[in-house]
Amino acid sequence: MNVRYAMNRRKAVAVVAVASVALLVVGCGAEEKAKADKPAATKPAPQQSATTEGSQPVEEPTETLAVLKGQDGFEVAINSAVRDAGGFLTLKGMLKNTSSKGRSVPDALRGDETEVLKHGTSLGGATLLDGAGKKRYYVLRDTDGRPLTTTGLGIVSAGKSIPIFMQFPAPPASTTEVSFQLPTFEPATLKLS
Repeated sequence: MNVRYAMNRRKAVAVVAVASVALLVVGCGAEEKAKADKPAATKPAPQQSATTEGSQPVEEPTETLAVLKGQDGFEVAINSAVRDAGGFLTLKGMLKNTSSKGRSVPDALRGDETEVLKHGTSLGGATLLDGAGKKRYYVLRDTDGRPLTTTGLGIVSAGKSIPIFMQFPAPPASTTEVSFQLPTFEPATLKLS
C-alpha cells in the first residue's frame, strides 16, 4: 500500500508541476497582449524620479500658471493643469533652487502620512483646495501607498531646475479655480479649464 500511495503522490506532484508551468506560460503571454491593447488615454502619469546632480539641462516651459516661493530659495512653477477623461487632474511644472548653493529638497514636501513617508522624498504633501465646493484633494496614491508624483528628490544645484508632476482626483467640471498648497511654500491660485 505504501508503494502505491507514493506512486500516486508522485504522479499528482508531476501533474501539478506541468499545470503550473502551463499556466505561467499562458499568463505571461496574456499579460503582454493586454498591455499592448490598452489605450494610451487611460494610463496614469508615470512615476518619475528626479535626478538632480549631473543630469542634462532642463528646458524651461514657456507658460506659467503660478509660482510658489518656499524656504531656502526653492520655487515651484506650475506650467500646466490638465484634466483627463479618467477623472484625474495632472499638474506639471518645475522645482527650482534660486539660491547660490546646492540645497536638499525639504522632507516636509512629502507630507506626514505614514504610507507616503516610507517611499522617500516626494511632493506627496501637495493638496488642492476647492473653496466653492468645500473640498480638499490630496495627491493620489497607488496600491502600495506611493504618491503619484515626482519621487526621489534629493539635492538641487544652485540655479538649477528639475521637472515635477503631481496627480490628483479632478474636481467637478464646474470648479474653475483651486488653491494649490505645498508644505513650506506659499499657496497659489490655479485656474482650471
